[in-house]
Amino acid sequence: MKALVTGGSGFVGPRLLRLLDRPLVLSRNPARAERAIGHLAGGIVGWDPLAGPPAPELFAGIDVVFHLAGESVAEGRWTAAQKARIRDSRVIGTRHLVQGIKQASHKPAVLVSASAVGYYGNRGDEELTESAPPADDFLADVCVAWEDEAQAAQESGVRVVTARTGIVLGAGGGALAKMLTPFKLGAGGPLGNGRQWMPWIHVADLARLYVHAADTTAIRGPMNAVAPHPVRNSEFTKALGSQLHRPAFMPAPYIGLRLLFGEFAQVLFASQRVIPRVALDTGFTFQYPEIATALREILAPAA
Repeated sequence: MKALVTGGSGFVGPRLLRLLDRPLVLSRNPARAERAIGHLAGGIVGWDPLAGPPAPELFAGIDVVFHLAGESVAEGRWTAAQKARIRDSRVIGTRHLVQGIKQASHKPAVLVSASAVGYYGNRGDEELTESAPPADDFLADVCVAWEDEAQAAQESGVRVVTARTGIVLGAGGGALAKMLTPFKLGAGGPLGNGRQWMPWIHVADLARLYVHAADTTAIRGPMNAVAPHPVRNSEFTKALGSQLHRPAFMPAPYIGLRLLFGEFAQVLFASQRVIPRVALDTGFTFQYPEIATALREILAPAA
């Protein structure tokens, strides 16, 4: 399976590249990508997702495209400019990628495009499978438009999978890296009352799930990329504190995080009980289905 990958030098990208056979990587900064992931790639080509489509000839011989590129939603306050960057990097970037696929004489069989559980918004205790409708807020609107742009590749006979990804946990970065400092200082704790559901996934399982989606012709459309056992925020903080041998009882109030993060605080407090129905129904086996096992694997080597 010859693959092309965008966003290959991010937190998830290198994990995915290790599962592929010398893939072609498209990057906004080829020199930086070469230093970070050059040993994992068969080639690195410059492409600015906002500037226009990639060259059609880049898709020659490509069987699958993994599209992971997008501005981080967790960096900085959500100013009008930052929200525009978040949206444009996903919606316009995906539109241009699909335009490149449509212009290519050889088209890939499948496009696996990242999306996010932000599609569902704040849903309390409702169990959310791929058939659940979207919410009506900023991130949900971005996800709907993002997925629509990816699905347009179907017009060229490409099978499309949109992977609605939860909180990605792994060593050396991602969401967990931002949480470790207060916990190690003994100041960790739940967000608010801690009852909100957290859809999470180990980064190794996420990379394997992307490949599973590419390999499994029965998977089309949305696929929840989360572990099969979502946990409440209080359960997560208890498991993290236990693994770090630190207390985890100091709650973080919404008003404080709203002052710190602005509108992004709504995401931190959203409750999303997301179930990976498509993955389970197509035989995917999670290596880390439970939060305690996942955190042990991630954090034990550094203990």
